[in-house]
Amino acid sequence: MSTETFRFEIGKLELRAVSDGMLTYAPPTFPPPATLLFANAPTEPLEEALVEHNLESEKWLEWTSPYICLVVNTGDHLVLVDTGAGGLAPTTGRLLPNLKAEGIAPVDIDTVILTHGHPDHIGGNTDAEGKPAFPNARYVMWKDEWDFWTSGQAEQRLDEHVREVLLKFAHENLPPIQGQVDLCDRETEIVPCIRAVAAPGHTPGHMALEISSEGKQLLCISDVALHPIHLEQPEWYAVVDFAPEQVVATRRRLLSMAAAQKALALAFHFPFPGLGRVLQKGEGWQWQPMETTG
Repeated sequence: MSTETFRFEIGKLELRAVSDGMLTYAPPTFPPPATLLFANAPTEPLEEALVEHNLESEKWLEWTSPYICLVVNTGDHLVLVDTGAGGLAPTTGRLLPNLKAEGIAPVDIDTVILTHGHPDHIGGNTDAEGKPAFPNARYVMWKDEWDFWTSGQAEQRLDEHVREVLLKFAHENLPPIQGQVDLCDRETEIVPCIRAVAAPGHTPGHMALEISSEGKQLLCISDVALHPIHLEQPEWYAVVDFAPEQVVATRRRLLSMAAAQKALALAFHFPFPGLGRVLQKGEGWQWQPMETTG
């Protein structure tokens, strides 16, 4: 199977999971993976959970995460969900070449949905000249999220150790799209078959998406869970989660929804193509990766 693009269908909709590349999270830039991802996890339960995933905290020195964007062709609209990390690292910025390989030019995209304002989700908003990379697109973002990054709130409320890089990307990639952005402040249909779902916590205005056609559903959870262990241990949050209690509440609501609907789910940071099912398991859930062939 290609690790760059993966085609699948939801009812009548044609979708592609498209890689923007990947990033390795490791000290000294980031805490060790077990600390980064499971900041509040008690030691012994954490060790047990890691062993079940063939990991040991002392030997788990780096976490390499894919960045998975999504293209949805509804027939009337060509929608891109998140724009990747752009030039964040030499290993990122693969979105446009991968779209080109699929026969999709930036001018073909008419709607760009930004789930939240972190660098790996907005870094491809603009081109090398600082202009919108998708010139014909309406960019859609949750209003609370846009306001957080553009009105001075982020400068005041972000932790000092992450503030500089997050603000750099926000300042470079949000103001240039201001003339093309639509802000939503409630759960609403963005285009037919794609609905905005409030998912705050990871960031103040983090957004999930419910994509539906002919009785089939895809729930794009973005960063509600960063690792499959977050399904099994929904109370464990990451260092990068802005409002931990809100993350946990949002996670429980969306995972319950995915399990009840038997929906396919897409998680931005899970192993490519990031698709799977959410199965109830005790008081938590379990990730069942989608079977892929080829």
